[in-house]
Amino acid sequence: MSVVKSALPEEDLKLVGEALQGALVDLVDLSLVAKQVHWNIVGPRFRSVHLQLDEVVSTARKHSDTVAERAAAIGVTPDGRAATVAATSAIRTVPNGWIADADVIRTLVDALGAVIERMRERVEVTDKPDPVTQDVLIQVTADLEKHAWMFQAESA
Repeated sequence: MSVVKSALPEEDLKLVGEALQGALVDLVDLSLVAKQVHWNIVGPRFRSVHLQLDEVVSTARKHSDTVAERAAAIGVTPDGRAATVAATSAIRTVPNGWIADADVIRTLVDALGAVIERMRERVEVTDKPDPVTQDVLIQVTADLEKHAWMFQAESA
């Protein structure tokens, strides 16, 4: 049952819905990974990276809400449950325990890279069926690429 009726044809709705669901899962997991390493970082760059991680968490949470609300607006129910995120995220698992600042930076560069790659694919596939969703995904990708640049600069 769909409470919200979409203006998109069924085939386009399926494609766009899958893109939005994938984006939601990746953003939720990115916020969780960034928070996990935020709590467990150690090393000489602790403070600066710790604060930078909060920025990633804030960005991911803000965009996950936007993406979920876009899905709902077109009649697709968003699914950000823990089991769904764990089963479908592109981000590798973070080790338990204290994590050296250099390892945290590598973890975030890898996580952001995985999410950005999938976001760019979603930008591409939503071009024709729903430019509104594509616009949302473009903004998400731009913000994530900015974070990726900053973390890569940390490791130079």
